Amino acid sequence: MVSTETPICDFNAPAIDFNLKGTDGKTHTLDSCKGENGLLIMFICNHCPYVKAIIDRIIRDTKELKVLGVNAVAIMSNNPNEYQADSFENMQKIAKQMAFPFPYLIDETQAVAKAYGAVCTPDFFGYNGNLELQYRGRLDASGKESAEADVKRDLFEAMRQVATTGKGPKQQIPSIGCSIKWY
Repeated sequence: MVSTETPICDFNAPAIDFNLKGTDGKTHTLDSCKGENGLLIMFICNHCPYVKAIIDRIIRDTKELKVLGVNAVAIMSNNPNEYQADSFENMQKIAKQMAFPFPYLIDETQAVAKAYGAVCTPDFFGYNGNLELQYRGRLDASGKESAEADVKRDLFEAMRQVATTGKGPKQQIPSIGCSIKWY
């Protein structure tokens, strides 16, 4: 496992379209996923200890953001040959078991992760209602361990600001996680 940090937010970079199969059996696109006030695109996977440490808070935050008009989508771009836990079948199990309130998509060719410049799991891309990038930071102060219950909710607060103003915070702390497992 290689620990990687996300780059600085490229403010106003446009979201890139995708057409990916979801664990729900449907095909999802950028347009079908976006919310009125924004879209949170999350590159995650099943096996990563960083994702496992925060998955409950991801679920909580995405539910609360939906009320603010910000939808979310999770994309799994890892090579499942390296980690069987990241297979599509296991993605389906996890999405159902955890009752994901967002589509969980497989990026089988890794083209979407490469187009976005995703580097790790988790890697968060927060877009405003015009699908312009406004956030590329961490969920909170968690690493591979769960943070305290009252930890500052960096991603949630940033996306709430995006939902109401269309702009993300200038100061952002990078996300850290396992490197994406490329083919």
